[in-house]
Amino acid sequence: MTEEDAIAQDWYSNETATFGDRLADARQVLDMSQADLAKRVGVKLSTLQKWEDDVSEPRANQLNMLSGLLNVTLRWLLTGEGDGLSPPSESPMSHDVAAILTDLRQTQGELALIANRVGRLEKRLKAALS
Repeated sequence: MTEEDAIAQDWYSNETATFGDRLADARQVLDMSQADLAKRVGVKLSTLQKWEDDVSEPRANQLNMLSGLLNVTLRWLLTGEGDGLSPPSESPMSHDVAAILTDLRQTQGELALIANRVGRLEKRLKAALS
């Protein structure tokens, strides 16, 4: 493990950061407001604020959507381990790269919503066939 990897793990580890810290930082890296993320996940703004303040926690399906929308792994979001954000640095990414990442993350979020819809339709079909 490189020194940079060790710093990244320490920065967002459970010892130094909470779930709410990681959620807020991942959202801010995308330049997304709390209201925007709440709308994309399908929750009230106050609910998202409670998550970021570590007052409450999202359900499993919401965690999955959050990780897709924020382009971080579920494991990182929960524990700070795995693929997630790098610690803050002096050199921000170029505007083009940030725009591509934002588009990619939005597409991943849309895919998560579609996957949830497919799951609901599958349940309805099974119920109709039984």
